Amino acid sequence: MIYFDNSATTKVAPEVLQTYQTVSERIWGNPSSLHSMGETAFNLLEQSRKQIADLLHVKPHEIFFTSGGTEGDNWIVKGTAIEKRAFGKHIITTAVEHPAVTNSMAQLAQLGYEITYLPVDKAGRISIADLKAAIRPDTILVSIMAVNNEIGTLQPIKEAAEVLKAYPKIHFHIDAVQGIGKGIQDQIFNDRVDFITFSGHKFHAPRGIGFIYAREGRRLAPLMTGGGQEKNQRSGTENLPAIAGMAKALRLLLTDEATKVKQQQRVKETIYDHVSQFENVTMFTQRNDGFAPHILCFAIKGVRGETVVHAFEQEQIFISTTSACSSKKHVESSTLAAMHTPDEIATSAIRVSLDADNTVAEAQQFNAVFDKLYQEFSKLN
Repeated sequence: MIYFDNSATTKVAPEVLQTYQTVSERIWGNPSSLHSMGETAFNLLEQSRKQIADLLHVKPHEIFFTSGGTEGDNWIVKGTAIEKRAFGKHIITTAVEHPAVTNSMAQLAQLGYEITYLPVDKAGRISIADLKAAIRPDTILVSIMAVNNEIGTLQPIKEAAEVLKAYPKIHFHIDAVQGIGKGIQDQIFNDRVDFITFSGHKFHAPRGIGFIYAREGRRLAPLMTGGGQEKNQRSGTENLPAIAGMAKALRLLLTDEATKVKQQQRVKETIYDHVSQFENVTMFTQRNDGFAPHILCFAIKGVRGETVVHAFEQEQIFISTTSACSSKKHVESSTLAAMHTPDEIATSAIRVSLDADNTVAEAQQFNAVFDKLYQEFSKLN
């Protein structure tokens, strides 16, 4: 079995699973309880927070735990809208964001907020000139993903940050769910980024756990109110086993990160260099530094994406259409639509997404299966 769908989710690392089990069995008190069991749980909670902060070179009190990327995006987008509504109701984002952002924007639009969606070029990348032109006196938030989850485009985060230095009152949010551990931390973390979203199950932590980075001094209205956990910012009893597991997963992810990034790049290029030679193949991901090392998106003309996915599945190779969140709903790629890709090509798009555990041998096996399927599809067409 070859698993090439790591942007949808990753397998929980054995060491992380062991941590989850140990904490579940031994430290199962509520961190808010006053007794010694609660204190032990609280200490582990704060130890995990500090470990994550140290790994990312930020302050522990700038880390807030969530249930994952969707909650994090919702919280930052809507929390900013609530917190800063007296100063304006204009928000800037891009036309290629994850549904967690775009659907949050749609809800805010129904409440009277005005949303500007920055267009993208043929590589799925925004223009800094467009960002500059979109900023208004009533702009309260700019939200841009670091890595596109469908085709792997790296957005110009550093350049956007430079622009926003002239507008210190505007919140700047980065969705880094696909960007962590991909060698771009220096772009994601800079002195102008205010909020960043992360999701544990994208880097071998359990599902249902994530965290946000919230820069010290930046105010964000809570969406989850209740018992006052996470400094009254995100109420709800903390998922301590998953939090501890996520802290370990992040440490494992960032250990020898450069080596892991190079491995993913080699595997990706092995597939890219082979598949891109075929006449009826359209490559959406490009072979340059403007794309993440782990995502490859292409289409076989005349063959729907789900047909290709199931054909590879018969060979025990697991890939996806452009986004796991929309694939079962048969929703076409929002990214490819924003890139003005013709429908007959966009509906054929598939995504290969890698992890450091994937090998060149697996890529070569993928290529061999691709050759066979391509011939079969050509006969049918």
